[in-house]
Amino acid sequence: MDKPPIHPYIPIFIGVISVSLSAIFVKLANAESGVIAFYRMLFSVLIMMPWFLMYYRHELKELSKRDWLFSSIAGIFLAFHFILWFESLNYTSVASSTVLVTMQPLFAFIGTYLFFKEKITLKTVVAGIIAVLGSVLISWGDFQVSGSALYGDILALIACALVTGYLLFGQDVRQRLSLVTYTIVVYCISTITLFFYIIVREQSFGPYPAIEWFWFILLAIIPNLLGHNLFNWSLKWVSTNVISIAILFEPVGAAILAIFIFQEYLTGTQIIGGLIVIAGIMLFVVDIKKFFLKKA
Repeated sequence: MDKPPIHPYIPIFIGVISVSLSAIFVKLANAESGVIAFYRMLFSVLIMMPWFLMYYRHELKELSKRDWLFSSIAGIFLAFHFILWFESLNYTSVASSTVLVTMQPLFAFIGTYLFFKEKITLKTVVAGIIAVLGSVLISWGDFQVSGSALYGDILALIACALVTGYLLFGQDVRQRLSLVTYTIVVYCISTITLFFYIIVREQSFGPYPAIEWFWFILLAIIPNLLGHNLFNWSLKWVSTNVISIAILFEPVGAAILAIFIFQEYLTGTQIIGGLIVIAGIMLFVVDIKKFFLKKA
């Protein structure tokens, strides 16, 4: 294996900061949740499209009817994931929302167990119980603060389930397509879904102040394109376990940024519950024996 030009942990660290900024940018924007999601996806598609047309458009011929169906379902799920997650940030804190959305690996296990009959292990059960206890603690603490915060937590959990559906329907298609082609197809479908959502809800496509367009574009460039692409680049040299753990630090980074930007100080239940959730997810995704750089 080629020697990386820089240590892989450096782009991974930058990737964590990049995805941590997603909730911050959403919170700074004043548009409706569906509008923010629409422009995030639209600008992502527009930025990726030239690269796709030059090098990958031939792969569209390889998509079967089943591939288009699954990609369409994945795109719709992704659209509503963003709508509900962004909406949750209007009710609950950045810390609570991002921690609960981070429970995606456990939702994924439930899906693979129900649809693909994957086996249940004691480690999975213990990890699930730990993460659920942490989420209950967060929600209980938020309910003590206000009922609207609990509502935001529920929206975040539904958003987590939706992004799991997006991943489950997409995993079969992804095996036969490059990352660029799969991403552009799903993002296009997601953008179209959000377009019609805005029309049905009679929300406005604009005009918006320049600062709003700034947040929309940053959402497309930094969390979507920079953050996730840095993770994908690093996979050539590090174990997937490293990436799995790195992603778990998104709520940590988002919570720290929220303290400085929004003065959203954490409560005791948020801190304890968040740490419990992260510990449970870490137990689920990590194989300690493989937690090293890949050997050449």
